[in-house]
Amino acid sequence: MMTNTSAPWGLRLGTLALWALAGASLVYWGLQLAVRPPLVSAPVAAPAPPLPDAQALARLLGAGPAPATPVVAAPSRFVLQGVLAGTASGGGAALIAIDNQPARPFRLGATVTDGLVVKSLGRRQVRLGPSEGTEGAVTLEVPEKGG
Repeated sequence: MMTNTSAPWGLRLGTLALWALAGASLVYWGLQLAVRPPLVSAPVAAPAPPLPDAQALARLLGAGPAPATPVVAAPSRFVLQGVLAGTASGGGAALIAIDNQPARPFRLGATVTDGLVVKSLGRRQVRLGPSEGTEGAVTLEVPEKGG
């Protein structure tokens, strides 16, 4: 009788290869799970508390409305280039250049910039001031012609 001894070796080598592959997979995934750094969450900063409104708090405690501070512009912003005063209608106008822009005419009582109006006109000067009072007034004069 004759037995085939090569058949069991093929089956044995196939089984050994499958077990080696399973062992290698187990070692690989074991190392992946062991080496993974722990998850660290970023610290969450608390939002800043809102600042109290000082004017609302003052009104709540019975204070009156804050007085409006007059807006006084620097006279160097304005250049008076001409005045037309004493017209028949009692008005007048001033030719004023603001911040090195081309000059524009402003009638008596007209707003020149925020909070400044033409208060009075003279022969060679213009008085600008806040619309509600006379404090903080600015006087402009026509520059003398040199020559």
